[in-house]
Parts: sequence; C-alpha cells; structure tokens
Amino acid sequence: MTACEPFGARLRRAMDERGPLCVGIDPHASLLAEWGLADDVAGLERFSRTVVEAVADRVAVMKPQSAFFERFGSRGVAVLERTVQEARAAGTLVVMDAKRGDIGSTMAGYAEAYLHKDSPLFSDALTVSPYLGYGSLGPAVALARESGTGLFVLALTSNPEGPEVQHAVRADGRDVGATMLAHLAAENAGEQPLGSFGAVVGATVGDLSSYDLGINGPLLAPGVGAQGATAADLPRVFGPAVRNVVPNVSRGVLRRGPGVAALRSATERFAEEIRTAVAGG
Repeated sequence: MTACEPFGARLRRAMDERGPLCVGIDPHASLLAEWGLADDVAGLERFSRTVVEAVADRVAVMKPQSAFFERFGSRGVAVLERTVQEARAAGTLVVMDAKRGDIGSTMAGYAEAYLHKDSPLFSDALTVSPYLGYGSLGPAVALARESGTGLFVLALTSNPEGPEVQHAVRADGRDVGATMLAHLAAENAGEQPLGSFGAVVGATVGDLSSYDLGINGPLLAPGVGAQGATAADLPRVFGPAVRNVVPNVSRGVLRRGPGVAALRSATERFAEEIRTAVAGG
C-alpha cells in the first residue's frame, strides 16, 4: 500500500481552511421521524444523502455513527459505504465513529475494514477503544501509519459511566485517561504540523486542568450543542490545546432538517461561533 499524506497534516489544513467543526451523521430513529422519514433503509439513505449534500463542502470533518447504519443490516452498511464515499468526494474528511477495540488479528480486521484504501468503508480516521490495553491497538496504529489515516482513541468521554474506568488510578499514580493521553503524545512525537493520533475528550467533562492535553494531535470533542456545551466553553475546557480541538455537533445541526438550507444555516452558525471562540482562546 502506498502511503498518502498523513491524516494529521490533512486535518490541520482542513481546519485552517474551513474551521474545526465536525458535523455528525447520526440517523437516530427519532431524527428520521422528525424529518418525516420512515425508519427504514430508504429513510436512512434520504437522511444521510441530505446531510452530505448540505454540509460536506463546508466543514473540515464529518463523523457518521456506524451503529445507526448497522442496525439495518447489510443494506444499512451499503448506505454507510455510499455516505462515506460521497462525503469524501465532496472534500470533507470522514471520521468513522465505530469505537472498535479488540486484540491481534481481530483488531487488524477492524482496522482493514475502515483504514485500508481498498475497503468500501475506507475513511480518513476511525474511533477506537483502548480498554483491552493501549497495546491492543497496535495493528490499527500500524495500518494508519501505512495508509496515511488516523485514529481517535477514547480517553476522557462525557458519558457518566466513563469515570469508572477512565479515572481509575494506576500503580504509578496516574489515572487511565491520562495514561491514554501519554500514549498518544508518544505516537505523535515530532510530527508536523499535527500528529495523526487523536483523543476523544468530551466538551462536557468539566475541569481538565490536571490533564496534559498537549498530545501534538487532534482532540475530538463531542458534546457541543444538544448535550449542553457551547462554543464559548471550549477555551476554558481545553486551554492551550484548544487550537487542536475538533468540536463535534450532531443533533444541534441535524434537528434543523430536512431542508438543505436550514441545515447549512445551522452549520454555518456553529462554525462561526466555534471559530470565534477558538480565535479568542
């Protein structure tokens, strides 16, 4: 496989040109209903294609949530394949939100499904879970380096159950979330202008001042919009690392559908608020 330009470099350029906003593609059954669509494959495809049409040419990143496609079986996965391909063709980077995690050849299989250039689901980056041990991600790290793609590793998530694992303190006195950040900093050491191995850090998790977020990689930050965080919160939460934050907005944009113009208007509003907040931070 011939490596392309690393994901981190492509992401830095996209963020500088379009702003850092990431829009999720989350076809919840409730959102399909709000749009007046049936909860079936036809509704799924109409929803996804509309979001891509409205948004893909004006944001740095789009993030489809694989689960909402997988629930329709092979026909839903086929829609996901087309969604990824159409979004990338329109010029946005695609982060596949699948949160895969396993060991050995199984982890390698997951990586090949999303990060191999010949896969129908080939994406620019993949979310992964390190909670079988960070080293279990080795096959995905290796393939990402080879293919010029990236990973976003769950580190400090915003769900209330997360601290049970992520705040657990290791024998060395460092908690698990901080340990994941340290692993990522090592992966990204020396990379310019930005490393390709990022962390998922919720915008709603509260005070992060005790964590070293300077991993020289991107920080995917869910929670802006419907989950309660605002653009103005980002400098306070992320501090000096705010320039590398990729804030994700899903329902805050998607609930404005099904009209393309309304989706674009909501996207542009969030993008401007985030751009202003980051510049001020």
